Amino acid sequence: MSLHGKRKEIYKYEAPWTVYAMNWSVRPDKRFRLALGSFVEEYNNKVQLVGLDEESSEFMCRNTFDHPYPTTKLMWIPDTKGVYPDLLATSGDYLRVWRVGETETRLECLLNNNKNSDFCAPLTSFDWNEVDPYLLGTSSIDTTCTIWGLETGQVLGRVNLVSGHVKTQLIAHDKEVYDIAFSRAGGGRDMFASVGADGSVRMFDLRHLEHSTIIYEDPQHHPLLRLCWNKQDPNYLATMAMDGMEVVILDVRVPCTPVARLNNHRACVNGIAWAPHSSCHICTAADDHQALIWDIQQMPRAIEDPILAYTAEGEINNVQWASTQPDWIAICYNNCLEILRV
Repeated sequence: MSLHGKRKEIYKYEAPWTVYAMNWSVRPDKRFRLALGSFVEEYNNKVQLVGLDEESSEFMCRNTFDHPYPTTKLMWIPDTKGVYPDLLATSGDYLRVWRVGETETRLECLLNNNKNSDFCAPLTSFDWNEVDPYLLGTSSIDTTCTIWGLETGQVLGRVNLVSGHVKTQLIAHDKEVYDIAFSRAGGGRDMFASVGADGSVRMFDLRHLEHSTIIYEDPQHHPLLRLCWNKQDPNYLATMAMDGMEVVILDVRVPCTPVARLNNHRACVNGIAWAPHSSCHICTAADDHQALIWDIQQMPRAIEDPILAYTAEGEINNVQWASTQPDWIAICYNNCLEILRV
């Protein structure tokens, strides 16, 4: 894409509603494409697929589709080579997998783990395994995590129809589970961690589900909302507490003792994103309108200040660092998406 000729540092897109969920596409042929989820406090919500137009250097909405309830998270298939179908997954009341076409997006499968009941326990988050894109994990308010397997089958030789099944479901925490993330350790397929309302970070291995490891517990037992693994060094992860103004960096080799605390934000932190290309850079975003980039090389010495700060025009709900274009970070606030060159 010839964006570097124009050298704009910030591109902005305004959606017709408050933006909450957001994710960069990783396909090599869709570089500046993101999916956005609306946050409207009613049943009818939307997902938009937007892309940066090379000629006008403006964001264009390529596609909008309906989604029941706000998406708690959305993710493109982690397909850096463009060999799988162009799939997008969303979580809300259920996990849904969508196939993105040139003109329309259609639902491929709805994954429901609660077949025998009218009641559904909403999903707080999910993760898509990078090593095995047929594997997804969801976290739910019913204290469980579920690992799903996807299949693509030939139907009439014309389209791949995607379907899914439960590989395993486990009670992960004593209370609601708020986030789940696969680790790159040990081959990148079998290890994952979760955080929840009980204030703990727990680690699991799909090969040995009879036990889990508590990596960290919040000293005040505040709920932990997010966790994020370092993309280059699988020993490190970051987490944050509900209404907390700091991000805690953990080393799985030294359980229960944070190796760093990043606490320059002046309001509650909403998002964390590790650099895709560096083990020592992380971006945090908060209600204080700020996105901060930190260099944590000095650990375990205290990390006093971020190396970069960007102030947005509103409370930042989400931050995503583009895995295939490491010089771009996306943030969303109010009804706006911005991508920033770093």
